[in-house]
Amino acid sequence: MPKTKKNSSFQSIKGMHDILPSEQLYWEKIRKELKETAEAYNFLRIDTPIVENSDLFQRSLGETTDIVEKQMFTFQSRGGDKLTLRPEGTAGIMRSYIQYGLSHLGQPLKLYYDGPMFRYEQPQAGRYRQFNQAGFEIIGGGDEPIYDIQVILPIFRLLENLKIKNLIIHVNTIGCKNCRPAYRKKLIEYYKNHQKDLCKDCNRRFEDNPLRLLDCSNSDCAEIRKEAPAILDDLCNNCHKHFKSFLEYMEELGLPYELDSHLVRGLDYYNRTVFEIFTSGVSEEGKSFDLALAGGGRYDYLAEMLGGRSTSATGGAIGVERIVEALKLLKINFGARPKAKVFLINIGDLARKKSLALLEDFIRAGVRASESLGKDSLNAQLRAADKEGVEIALILGQKEAFSDSVIIRDMKSGVQETVLIKKAVAEVKKRLK
Repeated sequence: MPKTKKNSSFQSIKGMHDILPSEQLYWEKIRKELKETAEAYNFLRIDTPIVENSDLFQRSLGETTDIVEKQMFTFQSRGGDKLTLRPEGTAGIMRSYIQYGLSHLGQPLKLYYDGPMFRYEQPQAGRYRQFNQAGFEIIGGGDEPIYDIQVILPIFRLLENLKIKNLIIHVNTIGCKNCRPAYRKKLIEYYKNHQKDLCKDCNRRFEDNPLRLLDCSNSDCAEIRKEAPAILDDLCNNCHKHFKSFLEYMEELGLPYELDSHLVRGLDYYNRTVFEIFTSGVSEEGKSFDLALAGGGRYDYLAEMLGGRSTSATGGAIGVERIVEALKLLKINFGARPKAKVFLINIGDLARKKSLALLEDFIRAGVRASESLGKDSLNAQLRAADKEGVEIALILGQKEAFSDSVIIRDMKSGVQETVLIKKAVAEVKKRLK
């Protein structure tokens, strides 16, 4: 992220960042690959509002999650409604699915999205208070583990298409409402002996939501977590079969994965399969580390939590800023923006007016043309043309403007020829072949 110069009365709000022209190539490439990947895997685009009813997130994400407790941008509308800038995309998509009866479409319904999200947290590299996510959701069609794979695959391929290497998928299962209570008891029993060493947040969640203890980023809590019991020993028969089948699909596809028995993700709507995708061995300032790029999981209970019918679903999202950060750290670039091959030079008011029309002719013909219509000096415009490295300059002076002609100048040889304006595009295209 470029440094800002504090020479203005106004600065961007803390945690809200501008995407400057110098960074747009990364963003354009990510959006292009997202669209092409989504279409290849038969996902349909959906866009939901950035503002939703606050209860939507409190009910779906969980009252004791960091997002609901600390990070939501919530305000009251003039009409008295309590509204929240969306902190993630899945809850709004499920709300839309229920509201518009999208279950009448072919099931499962495969949807993708991208757009800004908002969380009030401490800004750091790759993490902002306004950030962008792109995601894939599969809703309906049953709870077969093949759908979990069909969410992971496009995300993984998208990252591969962006030339990010050393990808590893961390996977776990967090069971279902039938087998999780027994695991919950084990967690409480284990953490009772460490309660005095837990952070303030974990102590508060100890009784209400012990699964959240496994998601804490506090260094002391992370150390305690290492010896915490894993859920794999307490899975019911159905969840055991589901996870086993899921891993068999991963093996069949040759996807690189690692079992992470304490991975739970931070939202209450998840059940069974959860995953996170990292790129390993990223280096910065002589240090090597793994960078998290994407994550998600199954959320079979979310529709019911929001007042809909029981509907199986699974999904995952990538953090776009994280992807951009990874591309920079890994020194992956996608070349420069295509340069113009033609430069229009004008001298005088009449020539300037005719240059605008001529520029439109080149745009319609698909020929990239540049100009400096605001400059009066011929030498200044020639210097600009030379700086851009164009092959051809078109010079339109007063004399040419009155005779509806233009000078075509070869910038390498200096050879030039006068042609009628109406023939300029065709003549230039011949020379560019």
